[in-house]
Amino acid sequence: MYSSFGQAPDLSPAHRVRNDTATLLRSLIAVVGLLLSASAFSQHSVPLTLAEAEDKALLAEPGQQAMHARALALQEQGVVAGELPDPMLRIGLNNFPLESGGFTTEGMTNAAVSYRQAFPAGKTRELNTRRFDFLANEMNQNAATRHRNVLTAVRQSWLDLYYWERAHTLVLESRPFFDDLATITRSLYGVGRKTQQDVLRAELELSRLDDRLIEIERQRSRSRAALSEWIGGEASRPVALKLPAWSNVPPYESLQSTLLQHPLMQAANAQIDARIAGVGIAEQRAKPGWALDVGYSYRDGSLPSGQPRSDFITVGVTVDLPFFRKRSVDSTLSAALQERSAAKSSREQALRQLQSQLAAEYARWTDITRRLGLYDTRILGQANDNAQASLLAYQSDRGDFADVMRAYIDDLNTRIDHIRLQVERAQSYAVLANLGGISQ
Repeated sequence: MYSSFGQAPDLSPAHRVRNDTATLLRSLIAVVGLLLSASAFSQHSVPLTLAEAEDKALLAEPGQQAMHARALALQEQGVVAGELPDPMLRIGLNNFPLESGGFTTEGMTNAAVSYRQAFPAGKTRELNTRRFDFLANEMNQNAATRHRNVLTAVRQSWLDLYYWERAHTLVLESRPFFDDLATITRSLYGVGRKTQQDVLRAELELSRLDDRLIEIERQRSRSRAALSEWIGGEASRPVALKLPAWSNVPPYESLQSTLLQHPLMQAANAQIDARIAGVGIAEQRAKPGWALDVGYSYRDGSLPSGQPRSDFITVGVTVDLPFFRKRSVDSTLSAALQERSAAKSSREQALRQLQSQLAAEYARWTDITRRLGLYDTRILGQANDNAQASLLAYQSDRGDFADVMRAYIDDLNTRIDHIRLQVERAQSYAVLANLGGISQ
């Protein structure tokens, strides 16, 4: 018998079917949720390659989009600048008598409608259109410069994160060895074969290794945050363990000859062209502008002879007199000439900066390449041999424990430095690719 505080459960077949269906639906939802979570996790754990990071950073990059939008705006302004000014329409009542009479009493009374079209001086419209076109081209070249700079920045950030990931892996892999070495030293100290100083030194180096791991993790987080500026949340993915195959660069003279094609130089050339057009516009101010007036006047009433009064047609030309603004014209032209001179100086300054950056970066690339060759052929092997020799000497009681620790720490530092050099050479290549327009 069931308690009076509740109702007896419904044990009918329909109720059992409903319960089974609800349970099945809940199970299916749970399975789908687990599959989606697993898929998201697997996608999140896929290593991030440099090429993928580049594509994500350059896709709909807001800085470039803003510059291209400004370029389109300047092109539209150029279209407007090339058009004639808006015409003017005048409607009026002329010579209407105030004292007496009306529209038909005075012969000069008329209702007039007139049309005026102004024409700017000389080639002002054409030059204005050209100036805006040059400014639009400058903005597009600035967008191309932004493209190169973003590509360089994301490469630098990805490579920096790669270095700290590899450094973290090397230190983490080396820690068990130092831990074993400390354990062995404590055992040997327990049987009287080693001193307490050896034990303390081993524990000290192990603590320093832990501290180093903490610092590496901090740097890794900082690098990941820097990369996230360009690719957002994708920066949380682990980076791929393979560096790009950037082992050769074109000769220095070849890279130097391409500097004039750098978008920064093309933007400077476009700015000069725009300033030259500005000089032409200032020169046009010395020429007169003019306007054409066409009008029609309607008259009512009759002449003394009884004939109806004739309507009027008016045609006139208005011409500017620039002779009285000679000082203004001269000052405007002088200002335009100074702007052109400043643009040329800025172009020369930009070229010198690019040449200086190229020379410094090419020297850096060359030096790093030489150092990497030395590491590959000698230093890595020598550091490893020195560590093994010191350990054998220590095990046979012919060496000092401090030498063992120092040798293995030097070996670890050498391997980390080798990765650092590989990363720095790749970063140097990224800068050279920016300056010299290398396609990779």
